[in-house]
Amino acid sequence: MDKIIFKPENEEPVEFYVLEQTKIGGCQYILVTEQEEGDSEALILKDISAPEEPEAIYEIVEDDTELNAVAAVFENILEDIELS
Repeated sequence: MDKIIFKPENEEPVEFYVLEQTKIGGCQYILVTEQEEGDSEALILKDISAPEEPEAIYEIVEDDTELNAVAAVFENILEDIELS
């Protein structure tokens, strides 16, 4: 499982494990969790960086409509999980 490190401005770096990724409507999304195994809280992050940027910039998906749509896609991809 891939592990990525996020470096929020003025905060300590945070490590996440990438469970899955998908592209919807031209936007890249990743499903991440802080623990490699077991039950833990998951986040859906959206890549908001411009194509010419050397590193991806992600933000947490907070819009309920977008979150529900992307969560449904991840649930279909990963049949053994339920996002709620």
